[in-house]
Amino acid sequence: MTMWVFGYGSLLWNPGFTVARSEVATLQGYARSFCMSSIHHRGSEEKPGLVLALDEIEEAHCQGLALAVAAGEEEQTLAYLRERELISSAYLERDLEIELASGAAVTAVTYVIDPHHVQYCGGMALEQQAQIIATAVGGRGPNTEYLYNTAEHLAEIGLGDAELEWLMTRVRQITA
Repeated sequence: MTMWVFGYGSLLWNPGFTVARSEVATLQGYARSFCMSSIHHRGSEEKPGLVLALDEIEEAHCQGLALAVAAGEEEQTLAYLRERELISSAYLERDLEIELASGAAVTAVTYVIDPHHVQYCGGMALEQQAQIIATAVGGRGPNTEYLYNTAEHLAEIGLGDAELEWLMTRVRQITA
């Protein structure tokens, strides 16, 4: 049985594991947004950045990629993802049903935000997000790089995100 991972942020352009195949997919009931303060990867405790997370919203949906893990690499992939994504327990690991563009429904390992965690910051105005992203830097590099890579990759695969595109334009203005 194939192990699937739902990618909606950095997993789109930096999965960190062997992807046997990928397909556009939709997750119902969640919205992608910069609703998580990043104190490790794209910011610090002193100057937190922002990273994308899936916020549970009843009528929402999120399009991303279903990433099939290479056969025989499931255990090491799950260990890798847990080390990467669960660094501060702000994400919750869930097995959620996603719909592939081909019409099939599969269960995918998906990382969603814990709305009760101290790093949750849902509902922040886009301008405030842009101001934070423009200057934050963490262990994996500048917050701007995370935004640009994600927005550009979504556009490349035909899933442009209007909020991310607005943020990318605004952050470039701030940093110019």
